[in-house]
Amino acid sequence: MKGTTIVEWNNPNQAFGQAGEPVPKKKRFSIRGRFGSVPGLSKQEMSTEIFSLEGKTALVTGSSTGLGKRMAVALGQAGAKVSMNYYNNEERAAQTLSEFEATGAEGAMIRADVTDEADVNRLVAEAGEKLGPIDIVILNATPDQPQKSIEEYDWDFYQSMLDFFIKSPYLVTRAVLPHMKKQRWGRIINIGSEVFHLGVTPFTAYVSAKGGQNGFNRSLAHELAPWNITVNMIAPGWIPVERHEKDPQELKDGYFASIPMQRWGVPEDLAGTIIYLASEASSFVTGQNIHVNGGTTVH
Repeated sequence: MKGTTIVEWNNPNQAFGQAGEPVPKKKRFSIRGRFGSVPGLSKQEMSTEIFSLEGKTALVTGSSTGLGKRMAVALGQAGAKVSMNYYNNEERAAQTLSEFEATGAEGAMIRADVTDEADVNRLVAEAGEKLGPIDIVILNATPDQPQKSIEEYDWDFYQSMLDFFIKSPYLVTRAVLPHMKKQRWGRIINIGSEVFHLGVTPFTAYVSAKGGQNGFNRSLAHELAPWNITVNMIAPGWIPVERHEKDPQELKDGYFASIPMQRWGVPEDLAGTIIYLASEASSFVTGQNIHVNGGTTVH
């Protein structure tokens, strides 16, 4: 359809649906199809222009796999140039970049440890040289998150959670702010988690760090609002991706039973929220935490 923005990809998580009801292999996301019939919206508001990211450059940390990979595709399909980031698996990163470029979007893949200040500064500088200064940043990088009792965690593990969810957002934000402040426009999107609101246990290290990132999000939104820089958070539920393939079936079944919408989330479910928060459509929205989880945090 003319004027429609489409984001689509193969869903790698078919096995996570209910028995006999696999998640469809391919879904379509249509901004016009989803919003076009809402009463009270003007033609201008219904157009895709307000959601367009043409002329913008985005950085997605931790985007060679999982949700980060799919969010990068969504941004690219909305018109943004996208710098993707990885640290450990060069072969996988190269494959991800190849798949991204096959969509027709313009991007780059840059290796960097986003918990190291010098590496973060290099990442942002290299991204700027390849694609242009960063207008939109998605703070998504994450390590493994084993669930253990507090007695089983040591402080080094707690510190690793703080490094990824407090230190890394701090370092990346500081590195991209000069350009955003200069142009008086920017989008900072933290990827949080529903675990903080649910108080998931035994999971104190991860839950505590995600709670801290939520506080970072709220305070920074107040601080940067005068520069027309919005700061928001997306809190996904458990959306199975590659790293969940070997998770125990009983764990999957227990979580699935808690989802009011009675289906698994898929990476595509984040696309609309990411594009909304990255675009002009959300220009007066800041400091918010949007849960994308089928209703598991509705009380």
